[in-house]
Amino acid sequence: MSEPLFPDASFPALDPALLEIPSLDRLTVPAPSRHSPRILMLYGSLRERSYSRLLTFEAARLLEAMGAEVRIFDPSGLPLPDDAPDSHPKVRELRELATWSEGMVWCSPERHGAMTGIMKTQIDWIPLSSGSVRPTQGKTLAVMQVSGGSQSFNAVNQMRVLGRWMRMLTIPNQSSVAKAFSEFTEEGRMKPSSFYDRVVDVMEELVKFTLLTRDLGPQLLSRYSERKESAAELAKRVDLPAATGCAPKAGKTGAARCCG
Repeated sequence: MSEPLFPDASFPALDPALLEIPSLDRLTVPAPSRHSPRILMLYGSLRERSYSRLLTFEAARLLEAMGAEVRIFDPSGLPLPDDAPDSHPKVRELRELATWSEGMVWCSPERHGAMTGIMKTQIDWIPLSSGSVRPTQGKTLAVMQVSGGSQSFNAVNQMRVLGRWMRMLTIPNQSSVAKAFSEFTEEGRMKPSSFYDRVVDVMEELVKFTLLTRDLGPQLLSRYSERKESAAELAKRVDLPAATGCAPKAGKTGAARCCG
């Protein structure tokens, strides 16, 4: 082992008790999950012949062929964010599927140089946290887009930003299908092309990453700052009498008494 660059190993700003040293032991699962990977797929268009939906269906066929269990959410009837209560049936359906899933595929058309409002609405209805549960944290994500013209990456780049914000593990590969109207048969199946080959690549990668990480999401995304914040909140609850000005005080006999 080489000599350390900084022999002074003191960390004045660090709470050593909350530092977790990454190790293979921490990242090894004694009994990995054996069920099929659970993948939720979202698409961003309600047109009768929606190419983002057709691309999603094509990818779903591939995922099932690779052994995944797939659910596809139909965004028709989903209200705008904050325009309906959380108890709305479509909102409940989407949130239950998000909790069920271990990975997701988001597929949007590019409209006005961005993902569609329908795509963003679905993502906005998935909460960052629900009680103590983070519905998307540590889950894998693949992003795809379709374009009416030349190839573009605006929508997938935006969805990557959202995936990071949702604390998902977005895989490196992605799919962008240009001139999507020419890439599908009348029956809705994708034609052989380099675009199709890339979709196969992306789905393979998604399944691999899901299998590798689905049991390790909480460990992979455990953060020092959040452990520190949680410890501070716990200390405050445990030391509630002192925090509220009711710390035990010594009486005339020296015995502890509470000011409350």
